[in-house]
Amino acid sequence: MSDSTGYVPPKVWTWNKDNGGRFANINRPVSGPTHEKELPVGRHPLQLYSLATPNGVKVTVLLEELLALGHSGAEYDAWLIRIGEGEQFGSGFVGVNPNSKIPALMDRSGPTPVRVFESGAILLYLAEKFGAFVPTEPAARAECLSWLFWQMGSAPYLGGGFGHFYAYAPTKIEYAIDRFAMEAKRQLDVLDKRLAQSEYIAGSDYTIADIAIWPWYGGLVKGWLYDAAEFLAVQDYKHVQRWADAIGARPAVQRGRMVNRAFGEPSSQLHERHDASDFDTRTQDKLAPQG
Repeated sequence: MSDSTGYVPPKVWTWNKDNGGRFANINRPVSGPTHEKELPVGRHPLQLYSLATPNGVKVTVLLEELLALGHSGAEYDAWLIRIGEGEQFGSGFVGVNPNSKIPALMDRSGPTPVRVFESGAILLYLAEKFGAFVPTEPAARAECLSWLFWQMGSAPYLGGGFGHFYAYAPTKIEYAIDRFAMEAKRQLDVLDKRLAQSEYIAGSDYTIADIAIWPWYGGLVKGWLYDAAEFLAVQDYKHVQRWADAIGARPAVQRGRMVNRAFGEPSSQLHERHDASDFDTRTQDKLAPQG
């Protein structure tokens, strides 16, 4: 490898605020709130605090799918959390998720509010609450949960590993990019071989495993993540492509991808979602001042 910085780790690491790259303003080696700020609460039982990153999209897709099935109890208020501005470090948000990561959910449908954090935990909580998108037969349930947890364990290599060093690191480090590109392609190969055997990730039925995996790996092969489709030769993964197109064509998935979106085309951005009609009336292109 050609990247040799001569860096020798010290015996005890210390934080260098100037060495954080693009995310230096929000990264820090301690947890907890940086400021006092209460979270807003809307009129629906479910209160979601999020941003339309792949992890955030998982939850809004599931909620829209549940509503499409007729589960009225899945109505929700989705509040935008601008993580680039450090809103996840407000005291109210930290009270819902002490790890200060989106998404975070408060279920206020019962006598005592229930907090749920970590996207995989939220998917499982909602699927079990409404009895949908998670199998009940033991073998099918085990397959679904195995792939759900596969995503939770694998995506950090794609996002914090490949995505960071390929797209966001202040310098291009060949070793790091090569290491994580290899792992990203290995993961795509795992999915491609699985999807050669079955229509959906966990078998013949669409489940929370698909909903968890699609925003990351579907987004990657469709060119939405890191502008890395050509670099990773994603066209080679034919079965992942077929699956990504099928999931992406679902109306609930298309709606879910818009919620809490604060980037891209204004017509695709619904910063906050409080009613089903918001998709028709409150996207950013409709709210933008008329010249």
